[in-house]
Amino acid sequence: MYSSGDAAEAFRLVDVSEPGVVLPPSLDSEQAMARFHVIAEDGRLVSGAAAFVEVWRHLPGWRWAARAASVPGATPVLEIAYRLFLHLRPTLVKLFIVAQRLRSALP
Repeated sequence: MYSSGDAAEAFRLVDVSEPGVVLPPSLDSEQAMARFHVIAEDGRLVSGAAAFVEVWRHLPGWRWAARAASVPGATPVLEIAYRLFLHLRPTLVKLFIVAQRLRSALP
């Protein structure tokens, strides 16, 4: 979703699964694959919900979400939701693949 439109202009997206990709010293490839990470404009490495909020701050259509996340306590709640999603992600991917196969098998 972030690789098109305004995001493609605002960010340099890196596929951390590519061989030879250069990662920040504080991040290894396993960590990079496990969570969403962003290097903020000030050089900080942020991950999880905070990384999404950092991205949203720079996208015109998503700035409302960044403002909502700035409400005290919102980002920790988003982090809990993100961690739950990470546990569900493998199952969701499998369901998506099955659904795609079923859809392509229909006449």
